[in-house]
Amino acid sequence: MQIIISNSSKEPFYEQITNQIKASILAGELQEGTALPSIRQLAKDLHISVITTKRAYEELEKAGFIYSIVGKGSFVAEQNLEVMREKKLKAIEEQLNAVITNSREIGLSLDDLQHLMKILYEG
Repeated sequence: MQIIISNSSKEPFYEQITNQIKASILAGELQEGTALPSIRQLAKDLHISVITTKRAYEELEKAGFIYSIVGKGSFVAEQNLEVMREKKLKAIEEQLNAVITNSREIGLSLDDLQHLMKILYEG
């Protein structure tokens, strides 16, 4: 598992870690039951605080992506892909609503917004 931390990102380190681990799980790169590095080892590898990695793991556990066993470590939890897809779709809908609101505020037409989305989507 490779995690890359960017000092220039506006995202806090714990969110960068959380998002990268979530993405790896959702992409199937990390399978159910896979052991994650210990909190201390990950902090050492990334040259960051143990508190930061602990927070990332706590967030992942709250969201149901991992589970921890005292004295054994943290592991990838079983994922219900349909539930995960629904959560992602809900997040996308919320973000698109904000985009639509901002677009309307500046007078951007639907055609222009769709064109912009197509350019960004195709990267």
